[in-house]
Amino acid sequence: MKSPGRAIAGADSAPGMVTRLSCAEQTVWHGYNPITMKAIRVHSFGDPEVLQLEEVPTPDVGSGQVLIRVKAAGVNPVETYIRKGIYGPMTFPFTPGNESAGIVEAIGENVDHLRIGERVYSSKTITGSYAQFTLCDAGNVHPLPERATFQQGAAIGVAGGTAYRGLFQRGRGKAGEMVLVHGATGGVGTSAVQLARAAGMVVVGTSSSEKGRTFALQQGANLAVDHDITSRPDEVKSLTDGRGFDLILEFAAHQNLASDMKSVARGGRIVVIGSRGDIQITPRDAMAKESDILGLMLFGASPAEHREMYSALTAALESGTFRPVIGLELPLAEAVKAHHLVIEGDQFGKIVLIP
Repeated sequence: MKSPGRAIAGADSAPGMVTRLSCAEQTVWHGYNPITMKAIRVHSFGDPEVLQLEEVPTPDVGSGQVLIRVKAAGVNPVETYIRKGIYGPMTFPFTPGNESAGIVEAIGENVDHLRIGERVYSSKTITGSYAQFTLCDAGNVHPLPERATFQQGAAIGVAGGTAYRGLFQRGRGKAGEMVLVHGATGGVGTSAVQLARAAGMVVVGTSSSEKGRTFALQQGANLAVDHDITSRPDEVKSLTDGRGFDLILEFAAHQNLASDMKSVARGGRIVVIGSRGDIQITPRDAMAKESDILGLMLFGASPAEHREMYSALTAALESGTFRPVIGLELPLAEAVKAHHLVIEGDQFGKIVLIP
């Protein structure tokens, strides 16, 4: 006798109807228990050790929603800040993460641009991506081109989106301009280097090691220099023919913003993508150059900006101009290690969890 399975909306189902698969049939197809799943849960703010692997119910799918069977989930610094409570109150328990890539497991009503079994990636989730399944609004689920792996797909939603938004939506980057990517070896940094170079910008990437600078050049940077470049004004002038950088993507504003303001070109832009503390600046430096200091929050993008972002990134994946670099793959059960490494480690590229 077959056990009852989860309701899976089939492409050929009548409105409001679903195709019901048995647990046994789903196990053969997907390899997972369709009723419950493994997920990382956070019950209180704290250090990485608050991340716990638990068995929880698999989310039900509502109208306009999509359930993804996760093949890879991206790990980002922002998730460590949320885990620590820096971003404000959360409802406990919760599962971290918004970046995932996998296969469409179930589709709710009023979703007509996706099909069961399709390869996809998510730019935002409802239930968190550190899990075997994640529930998303359909508008945050995008086709994953065949040339991209699931691991690469898990480096698009946050890392790729942040790089694109920083370069073009907030930073207003243009072909021929010189951009400094502070920290060119991480998930966002490598994405920014590739996207900026493909757009015709002159890219200067930073790293604290010779190995990292070589890696930045391999990703497409025209030049690679040490992290403290903006604290050496004479070298900045030499690199930029005396102008300064047209655009700076800053991942550690608590360390570099004051010197960035002295290193940016007249009318230049500094996009603050990351900061872990306070810093004292001299406002007159911005006044003298009429430069802009711009904050960035990925999920502050408007619906139109969101569509632009992921249409452009999907096209770049298809053409091969965007090739997310995976630095480390870890099992889902090692989320604690992943959170330590994404802040403390020196690996290049993206860290992903494999459920």
